[in-house]
Amino acid sequence: MGSELRTRAVVGVVLIAVALGALLSGGLLFWALLSVAGVLMQAEWADLSGASADHKKLSMYAVSVPLAILCPLAAGLSWFAIGLLVAAFLFVIGGTRSVRLALGVLYVCLPVMALLFLRGQGPNIFGLTLALWALALVWATDIGAYFAGRSIGGPKLAPRISPSKTWSGLGGGVVAALLIGFLLHRFAGLPIELAAASGLLAVAAQAGDLLESAMKRRAGVKDSGSLLPGHGGVLDRLDGVVTAAPLAALLYLMLVLR
Repeated sequence: MGSELRTRAVVGVVLIAVALGALLSGGLLFWALLSVAGVLMQAEWADLSGASADHKKLSMYAVSVPLAILCPLAAGLSWFAIGLLVAAFLFVIGGTRSVRLALGVLYVCLPVMALLFLRGQGPNIFGLTLALWALALVWATDIGAYFAGRSIGGPKLAPRISPSKTWSGLGGGVVAALLIGFLLHRFAGLPIELAAASGLLAVAAQAGDLLESAMKRRAGVKDSGSLLPGHGGVLDRLDGVVTAAPLAALLYLMLVLR
């Protein structure tokens, strides 16, 4: 194993361990980890958007408001929090005249809200299972896509955006996500409908990866940041979660309301 791959693997294991610890704890610790990640993601989004230093700070302050009110000791996930999210989005537009920068507020906050919503479902450990599903299928998708793409190769998925991604990698990611979904169904009570939808969420996760790749290509950078050795920035690590988590929450909501 090369030194770069070894570093990537070690950091990846540490990140997953931290995420699992916060996920198991739930409540304040889970919110705190998501909120810190959210502010860091907004900073990287601002850099990719070409924002000035002042506009970057303004957007970070703006995104911290809805993230703060999501605290379990405050309003938590509520209509008030959603209202503050809309207000923060409009505030950034008004303060910077940049819709692109303001979209980062939604890009950051929606997955945070989705994960807090899933983790908050009961009874017993059901919420833990739902949030674990939304996160673990993204991890599985990344791992499955990496190894399938490396071992099988073949036609490129989106060569102009991300030359390294292949259709075989996407297929491997879908298979890995489905495996995680059905394992959680078998051993943790995840509804069969959600387990079967894991493949769709794998596609959404890959779409999130491609979206961030397109932004990096437009900005002329390799990574969104340098905070995580071997992984780049926080956006690089969570780009799949950004698109998969809101869709997971929506699918669960549709299942409950049907």
